[in-house]
Amino acid sequence: MFLLLREQVEQTRHDLGQTVQALADKADVKARAQHKTAEVKEQAATKAGALKERAVTQASELKAQAAKATSQVQDKRPDAVKGTTAQAAGQVRAAAARAGPMRQGKAPEPLRQKATQSAQLARDNRTVLLVTAAAGVTVLWLAGYREKD
Repeated sequence: MFLLLREQVEQTRHDLGQTVQALADKADVKARAQHKTAEVKEQAATKAGALKERAVTQASELKAQAAKATSQVQDKRPDAVKGTTAQAAGQVRAAAARAGPMRQGKAPEPLRQKATQSAQLARDNRTVLLVTAAAGVTVLWLAGYREKD
């Protein structure tokens, strides 16, 4: 019986020690805040990684869709429009080459800088410019075709 009481006392001391430790942990606000901060950082990093992966995937899909749409527009253009577009582009290049030396001496510097920026923008977005020109030529061609009827 004495042994049984001793075991109960030891068990009670052990339980009391755990309870005191749990209360001490709850009372330690700084440690709890650090633990919560670590959890939130980990969750944020996980979500950021997932969002980044999703954005990369969507960007790839959008790029593929844009390429497909461009290809479809180019494929649907009539041959006459394709030739007219190429001819118009050649005429624009030739006119720009002729106008280049003339504008160097006569145009003010800010205008020359703006023209250089515009030319670079046109070179960088050549496909969009050609598709837009082709669409414009197609509209004009269709308007002329309808007037003949």
